[in-house]
Amino acid sequence: MSHHTLRAWYRDSIAAEDQAAPTSGETMEEELKRLRRENRELKRVNGILKTASAFLAAELDRPTTK
Repeated sequence: MSHHTLRAWYRDSIAAEDQAAPTSGETMEEELKRLRRENRELKRVNGILKTASAFLAAELDRPTTK
């Protein structure tokens, strides 16, 4: 593993921590609302991805006719 890869992972983790931290003016209630909204969106996207992967897996399992 190169040091460039490790540096990129470290930089990404720092950016994720900074993004997740509440802003100075954000109250706990506002942060909770924001996190709940984000959680709902992530669950929705996850459901879409699961459905799409099941569809694509079924397509790959289907025999081809030539």
